[in-house]
Amino acid sequence: MKELSYARIYKSQEYLASLGTIHYRSLFGGYSLTVGDTVFAMVASGELYLRACEQSAQYCVKNPPVWLTFIKRGRPVVLNYYQVNDALWQNQQQLVSLSRYSLDAAVKEKQSRFSQHRLRELPNMTFHLESLLNEAGIKDEGTFRSLGAQMCWLKLRQNNPALTVKILYALEGAVGGVHEATLPAARRQELVEWVSSLTPEPGY
Repeated sequence: MKELSYARIYKSQEYLASLGTIHYRSLFGGYSLTVGDTVFAMVASGELYLRACEQSAQYCVKNPPVWLTFIKRGRPVVLNYYQVNDALWQNQQQLVSLSRYSLDAAVKEKQSRFSQHRLRELPNMTFHLESLLNEAGIKDEGTFRSLGAQMCWLKLRQNNPALTVKILYALEGAVGGVHEATLPAARRQELVEWVSSLTPEPGY
């Protein structure tokens, strides 16, 4: 398996060379890929996983992601990295674009001062919603803002298929630092239409 991972690392370095010099090191039983000192991807069991971010949400809607999971103390832990499938490997331009989104988001998160703040301090954030986000691997404000409301909602829906659009309003407000009731009607409609476009359609 180590040989497969090394082969995938070298292929990633070749395909993504335009991002800069890509280094790797052991992490969580796999390997982290970095440009500079910023981690933007992981290789595990011979597969490449890109860091999820707000800009990759639309891709993940159209291509239901396989999330990177590892076992810690006997329990599965899901990381915010989605697997690069065969179709994406065959579309190098899209692969490079998504990888650049991952790198840019990771850089911004490192620069953010929000990374140590608890989610509970944000508007609309109940203890229950914070717990659901934590279970989905979203444990601080920096990660939350990097992913954006829609990507966070998609990750929550994996474990909660009946997740409502009202939760999406709460997440959107939290990202913007406002109460969900103050979201503009036009933005609410955009979110409703986005949820309606997903299949299978969740409950409201």
